[in-house]
Formats: sequence, C-alpha cells, structure tokens
Amino acid sequence: MEELPFGVLAALAGLVGGVVLGLAARLGDFCTLGAIEAAAYGADQRRLRLWGVVLGVAILGTYGGAALGLIDIAGTFYHQIAWNPLASVFGGLLFGYGMAMAGNCGFGALVRFGGGDLRSLVVVVVMGIFSFVALSGPLAPLRLMLFPQADAASAQGIAQMVNGATGLPLLLVAGLIAVALLVWALTHAPLRTAPKMVLWGVAAGLAVVWSFAATSALNDASFAAVQVEGLSFTAPLGRSLIWLMTSTAGGITFSVGAVAGVMLGALAGSLWRGMFRWEACEDPRELGRQVSGAAMMGVGGVIALGCSVGQGVSAFATLAWSGPVTLAAIGVGALFGLRRLIGGFQPE
Repeated sequence: MEELPFGVLAALAGLVGGVVLGLAARLGDFCTLGAIEAAAYGADQRRLRLWGVVLGVAILGTYGGAALGLIDIAGTFYHQIAWNPLASVFGGLLFGYGMAMAGNCGFGALVRFGGGDLRSLVVVVVMGIFSFVALSGPLAPLRLMLFPQADAASAQGIAQMVNGATGLPLLLVAGLIAVALLVWALTHAPLRTAPKMVLWGVAAGLAVVWSFAATSALNDASFAAVQVEGLSFTAPLGRSLIWLMTSTAGGITFSVGAVAGVMLGALAGSLWRGMFRWEACEDPRELGRQVSGAAMMGVGGVIALGCSVGQGVSAFATLAWSGPVTLAAIGVGALFGLRRLIGGFQPE
C-alpha cells in the first residue's frame, strides 16, 4: 500500500464507500426521489424516515471522528467556501426539478444503471457533461457572475454557530441534532418493522463517515494533495467520464472510485435480489424528459456545490448550512416536478 500513488489510494477509499452506498440503495431502498414520491403519493414514509437514520449516523460519526482527530471538517470545501444561500436555493430547486424529470438523481441513475437500466446511462452521461459545462465550460463565467464564490472568512456551520453563541462543545451540538433525527426516523413504526432498511441506512451513514476519515488521513499523508471530501455525484460524474476517455481531469481520484463503487455495489445488490434486467427507453417523450432533467441536474448541482447526496448527506453530515438548505430546496423542486408529471397524465 505504501508504494501506491495517493490518487489510487483515494480512489480505493472512494470505491469502498461507493460500494456500500450502492448496496444500501439496492438492498435498503435508500433513494432520494423514491423517498419523496412514496411519501407524497404512496402514503409510505419509510424511505423518507430512513433519511433520518442515514443523516443521524453520518452526523454523529463525522463529529465523533473529528473529536478523535480522524476527520478534518474544516478541510472540506463545504466549510472552506463561503456559503451562498441563493446558490443553494436556486441550484437545489433546479436540481430537484430535473431529478423529477429524469426519474432519479445522479446517484440513483448510477444505481439503476448497475441494475441494467440503459436509460440511466443516458442520465449519467448527460448530467456529467452538463456539470462541466457549468463548472468550467461555456456557462462557468455566467455561473460565477450570478453566484460568486469566495473563501470563508471564518468557521461556518450550524454546530460552529451554536458553539460560538453558547459555548456548547461541537460534539454535543452534533449529537443532539443526530439524536433528534434518529428519533424522528425510528418513532415511525413501519420503519422499525423493517430492520434491514434500518441497518442499510446505518451502513449508508457510515459510508459517508468512512469517506471523510479516509480522505482526511490521505490529505495529511499527501501534504494536501488529496482533498478532504465526502460522497457526491454531480461533478464527479463528469470527472469520471473525462478520466475514462483521457486519464486526465486530475487523474484517478476519490470521486472516480466512488462512481465506480456505486455501480458495482448496485450490480451486486441487483444480482442478490434477482432484480437485474436490461431495460431501454421506448418512448421518445420519456427520453426527452430524462435528457432535459439530467442537464438541469448537472447545472443545478454545480451551482449548489453538490447533489442530493453531496449536499443532502455529506455536507449535512458536517452540519454546513448549505446541507439542509439545499436538501430542502431539492425536495421542493422534486415535488413541483412530480406534480407536473403526475398531473400531466391525468384527464381533465
């Protein structure tokens, strides 16, 4: 292991976290759009409440690791880049609406592609391309003009604000928030009667903790050549595509390993449950919605600095302000998109 380049080690760390997250999606039904749709239109809150388990474990593990010196929360870009509330709201709304149009988010598309859904490959490719169109391509100057980015002047985040105002330790603040989320999740009786879902929710939360801990260790060992980061699937899709074609875009990184890991985990989970089957799009209108939705997710995810997993779980785990705000905006955008889709197929 000491002879491997740091980029390869980071990719292996991402591979492990991605595999666990992919398995959690297939075996534990962890899905952003699926949770929103089931709660809003299926009268089933289990998948929505599962988010409480994932977030509770991720927050507690992240701040526990920070207290032990294993995780550098301040080293994540969620705390290094000054929070732009407008970017979180607008980017989240655009991402959520695109997610509804596409039928899943970037993470969900990777999971479904791992299960044999070729339609999701279109979502992955288009989203990856448009993420770089907004990140460093033709839309980058407009994005930076409308949503400027600057270095954070001081520590930013929910726990940091409470600590500054009351003096309460960061771990205690994080623990109280984590417990509140876990209580919200586990007071839902139908979720408690699905122990496999709960266990995979715990595994998904620990995958985020693992990602922060592994990249923090590699950041220290590589003298900051490896960035401290959590799991995310917007710009990483574009980086993975470029690396597969040219072996550039920063070389092999944590992000590339995480993308591959999710697909491998989803494939393994699909085979385990006997759910793997090839699927393709037969309706041009559906394909059009998926392509436009993927493009909106690519642009929206870059504006918001993350997707439903990158901001909704990883940033939330560090208790950065952008995490819960972006997640809420994604939820609102998705509900509006689902409303349009479902209402559009109903008779007058």
